[in-house]
Amino acid sequence: MIEELQASILLVDDEQLNIEILEEYLREEDYKLTSCINATQAIEALDNNPDGFDVVLLDRMMPDMDGFEVLKKMKADENLKHIPVIVQTSKTSREDTLEGLTLGAHYYLTKPFEKEALLAVVKTGVYDNLSKRLLKKELAKANSSYKLMTNGHFQFQTLDECRNLASVLANLCPSPAGVVMGLSELMINALEHGNLGIRYDEKTNLMKSGNWMQEVLRRQGLEENANKFVKVQFENTGEELHFIIKDEGDGFDWESYLDISPERIFDCHGRGIAMAKHTVFDRLEYPGCGNEVHVTIVLNKEEG
Repeated sequence: MIEELQASILLVDDEQLNIEILEEYLREEDYKLTSCINATQAIEALDNNPDGFDVVLLDRMMPDMDGFEVLKKMKADENLKHIPVIVQTSKTSREDTLEGLTLGAHYYLTKPFEKEALLAVVKTGVYDNLSKRLLKKELAKANSSYKLMTNGHFQFQTLDECRNLASVLANLCPSPAGVVMGLSELMINALEHGNLGIRYDEKTNLMKSGNWMQEVLRRQGLEENANKFVKVQFENTGEELHFIIKDEGDGFDWESYLDISPERIFDCHGRGIAMAKHTVFDRLEYPGCGNEVHVTIVLNKEEG
């Protein structure tokens, strides 16, 4: 289980007092902490141990190198680009946050930050990265013979079933390592928001209190949800791969989630759909009220 794994955090800040505050707060969560007092040290630590960190907590303004420069280097490096980066900043203008989003910042924290907000954002980043690792491990186990499948119908009820199915379905695709993350984001959204009825603001509070997983498990066990399934359809036309993910919820205002909004940049969640749309799938569409999403992967694009 993800919750049983110890996560490693890299702290990067040129102010020693800030480092001490971060260490004090984060030690309560039993994280393994590594601290760097400038960007040069941080890059060296990352280069020496690219698989050693689950989250980087990065100061925006540093004397030797701007935090965004560190972010650029990380996102340009195949060994580091997967690590969620949380940018600490006192610059909260729309232009500044958009620049960070464009460069690949995962989350923002405004200085001075509150302990509750810090822990919530770090927990989310840790969960995201450990989920990626778990999904990749499951991906490696999935039978390659699934690639022979041309169509199929599936359904699931729990997070564990969701992860297992995402790994199976990703193996039907040319680049499974990227697809598994996009599919799992959309499938988890269908489960938690659709079938289990966890609203956006509820998830925000659950993430801040550290009770998101417990609440998902609790709702999975409720009698009212016993016969609810998320259904997934797959079709390979020879030219494109099509997935349809449908839940039994009432839908949601999906249009505002197709792009990462600066208004939500300081929230500890809410980026999955936009990231799936822009980094994984060739097309992503909600044809109705939001309880059904259609995604497409174009095959042999280099020939088109």
